[in-house]
Amino acid sequence: QVQLVESGGGLVQAGGSLRLSCAAFGRTLSSYAMAWFRQAPGKEREFVAAINWSGGTTYYADSVKGRFTISRDKAKNPVYLQMNSLKPEDTAVYYCAADSRRTDWVWRDYWGQGTQVTVSS
Repeated sequence: QVQLVESGGGLVQAGGSLRLSCAAFGRTLSSYAMAWFRQAPGKEREFVAAINWSGGTTYYADSVKGRFTISRDKAKNPVYLQMNSLKPEDTAVYYCAADSRRTDWVWRDYWGQGTQVTVSS
């Protein structure tokens, strides 16, 4: 049984930074693509960022491009999300997800339980 566990969320003022981590338990996910999604109250879950299995390719939602950075360290936790210049509209529960495909990701393999990020104005 594989579990993804997110950490690093919290309360921060606008303009501040947070670093989220996603750890995998049960098996290594070094060959998986990884992604971050978020869901704000009353809104649908949305894509934030993704990174391929090697770490060589990354994708970002337009709303976070230039402020967030996704990375992975295969020797430790599988994926990080560095969030800078945070805005109140970044407030959401952040989830990590894993996909075993090399392309055409659908993010159905594994999901974490989420970590709350709250940005105050």
